[in-house]
Amino acid sequence: MKFNKDTKIGEILELAPEKAEILLEIGMHCLGCPASQMETLEEACDVHGIDVNEVIEKLNA
Repeated sequence: MKFNKDTKIGEILELAPEKAEILLEIGMHCLGCPASQMETLEEACDVHGIDVNEVIEKLNA
């Protein structure tokens, strides 16, 4: 599966749990929060001040 800006954090963790390491490394330490599970990748990146395109590139590498 290719991830995009509309992919929910919960979907990433469910489909590719190994990708959690990438999210943690870029500063998304709230992966266990219930609210974060329904956030899109774009929403989460906006909250953390991270470029969503860079994250997508890392997740899809």
